[in-house]
Amino acid sequence: MNSSKTAELHTLTAPGHETEMLEHLKCRSFDYFRHEWNPANGLIADKNQPGAPASIAVLGIGFTVYTIATEMGLLSRSEATERTLAALRFLRSSHQGTEADATGYKGFYYHFLDMKTGKRVWQSELSTIDTAILMAGILSAQTYFNGASEDEREIRETADLLYRRVEWPWALNGALNGAATFSHGWTPEKKFKRHRWNTNYSEAILLYALAAGSPTHAVDAKGYHQWTSTFQTMNIYDIECLHAGPLFIHQMSHLWVDFRGIQDQFNKKAGFDYFENSKRATFIQRQYAVENSKSFAHYGKNCWGLTAGDGPGPSRRTVNGVKRKFYDYIARGVPHGPDDGTIAPWAVLASLPFAPDIVMETVRHMIIELGEKGLCKYGFDSSYNPSFPQSSGGYGGWISPWFFGLNQGSTIIMIENYQSELVWKTMHKCPYLIAGLRALGFEGGWLHGK
Repeated sequence: MNSSKTAELHTLTAPGHETEMLEHLKCRSFDYFRHEWNPANGLIADKNQPGAPASIAVLGIGFTVYTIATEMGLLSRSEATERTLAALRFLRSSHQGTEADATGYKGFYYHFLDMKTGKRVWQSELSTIDTAILMAGILSAQTYFNGASEDEREIRETADLLYRRVEWPWALNGALNGAATFSHGWTPEKKFKRHRWNTNYSEAILLYALAAGSPTHAVDAKGYHQWTSTFQTMNIYDIECLHAGPLFIHQMSHLWVDFRGIQDQFNKKAGFDYFENSKRATFIQRQYAVENSKSFAHYGKNCWGLTAGDGPGPSRRTVNGVKRKFYDYIARGVPHGPDDGTIAPWAVLASLPFAPDIVMETVRHMIIELGEKGLCKYGFDSSYNPSFPQSSGGYGGWISPWFFGLNQGSTIIMIENYQSELVWKTMHKCPYLIAGLRALGFEGGWLHGK
């Protein structure tokens, strides 16, 4: 690393430079969205690997990122509306049907789409959760772009059309065997997936809220209550929590939903809201790394962050006399695993609103320790594993060669929510989200009087 870049990084991590450090990270992360998109249809790549398809979840996050970029001056308002409209127009006009190469069906969209044609690829599923993430981003754009110009009116009208045409009840799969919970997805070849959003805490809160708030195809809250009735708190490292291993589960719905002070039936029984639960989950992640019962390299109070992401596997290696199993892309979690020593710096940053003190301490440490090798053109490396026995980069071990749009976008959104609450405040004004949360039984906090 040259001396000027070294000096820049040390300046960013110096006391009193928190704002500059966070702005720097947001700007770098935004460059992913600046470059990894198709201007012809607005689609955004799942990752920057050549030939990678578009992800509808990344597109949903991208809609929200454009609103932040507008506030930051990284895009002019007209540039942001142009990008937003390109994608909305594509979604509006692309084919919905049962054909294997359609873009979607019944208002839902396939998880992965060809970047050029927008048609389904990889025999991916018509994804309920990824469609919900897409719709959350669309609704954030609808609410943010409130100007009188023709383009901003078109954004609002098209967003409304797309949200209103999602046939949420269809994805309940006929409330199979008395269940009113969502299927994970559907394919033309095998129809509905066997797995449902019906047990254990997950990011599906966003799915149930948006489905319950629909003015055209709303679902009853019965399924949500069936699902949350399976929730049970547990004690991990003397911290009572609603457990989910990977950090992304504690972050994804929070990109758009401000859970501070609002409570559903489970929250009232447990005595804490989902925001507080995410805070506790963040501390549990750090404590897991401090205890480091599996003796992975570098784990400690300033090196933690297990979540879904890329990895060095699949591979089995013997490291310092210990047989290790390494994974590729998998949802890593604590304290029960899977864990192969892979750390995701972006997942630490996406917990910033929940536990700013320990997150900022860790981010400063990562910038200093990893340096310019780990802080690349789109921000932090997606993931790295210093326990993997090979040398690849300035800090040894394995480093993911790719950046993922979901990681970069989550970083931007959660930094902004910590700094200005822009996205949360925007969604406070979204009538569909308000209606959905209320239908699920949420009360209190910012919902009071809505």
